[in-house]
Amino acid sequence: MTAAYDSPVVLDRREGPYGEVVLRRQGALLQIIANGCFLMDTSDGRSERLLVDAARAALDGRPAPGVLIGGLGVGFSLAHAAADPSWGRITVVEREPAVVDWHRRGPLSALTAGALADPRTSVVETDLVRYVHETSDTFDALCLDIDNGPGWTVTDDNGGLYDPSGLRSCARVLKPGGVLAVWSAQPSPDFEGSLRNAGFQQVRTEEVPVARGVPDAVHLGVRPG
Repeated sequence: MTAAYDSPVVLDRREGPYGEVVLRRQGALLQIIANGCFLMDTSDGRSERLLVDAARAALDGRPAPGVLIGGLGVGFSLAHAAADPSWGRITVVEREPAVVDWHRRGPLSALTAGALADPRTSVVETDLVRYVHETSDTFDALCLDIDNGPGWTVTDDNGGLYDPSGLRSCARVLKPGGVLAVWSAQPSPDFEGSLRNAGFQQVRTEEVPVARGVPDAVHLGVRPG
């Protein structure tokens, strides 16, 4: 493999409402960088698919549950949810217009064109923290993947999603018995404690081994009801 092949190539660079966002290509992979912080790429997607599957499995067999996916990213979670006919409506909240545009008209459309065309799917362009605090809508599952984890946020404002107030808002937009699933680049026992303190039950963590380093994790909790 040549050095030229390994070198990332910037496909688009934009100044968004929360700073700079960049779409790069490195070999066959597409990568999203926010304010110089690597967010994700198209190399795998197992943990993003687990995020959706674990939430679905934790539900109580209710028909056609509605899911809120926080963060469009490279589209793994959305595409996986749309490929499952058992989900009802699928709502995606994404605050970066550039990311939405890369999926609708750019290189990432190859991953999500079918999911975005699915009549169950809608995309809301707004900040997720604000959305869970303000919306009157409710969902059966919240699948959140907007940071590298509760302790490694992309912007400082995102920390408000994982504090007691943010977790109460997540519970508020869940229907009784609904599931909160949070993606993290590493397991966080402290966040498990935060979920329990916020009133979530059946709190647990599912892990996905990675090639090097600590495993990816999905933290799960169920709203009582």
